[in-house]
Amino acid sequence: MKVYRFLTGPDDNAFCHRVTANLNKGWELHGAPSLTFNSVTGQVICGQAIVKDVPGKDYDPDMKLGEQ
Repeated sequence: MKVYRFLTGPDDNAFCHRVTANLNKGWELHGAPSLTFNSVTGQVICGQAIVKDVPGKDYDPDMKLGEQ
């Protein structure tokens, strides 16, 4: 089974650590990161898709994807 997640958050150190932590758990980057600007808060918001192959499991819509 291939699992997909899209991480989002402010463009800060914490976001980079979240992506790094997931890469070290076997997830891989999928495509380029995306950025947008929140004019209300003045923050740049990042998004990064990640994917992971999980052998021996079947997809279930109730599963927690981050725990795979």
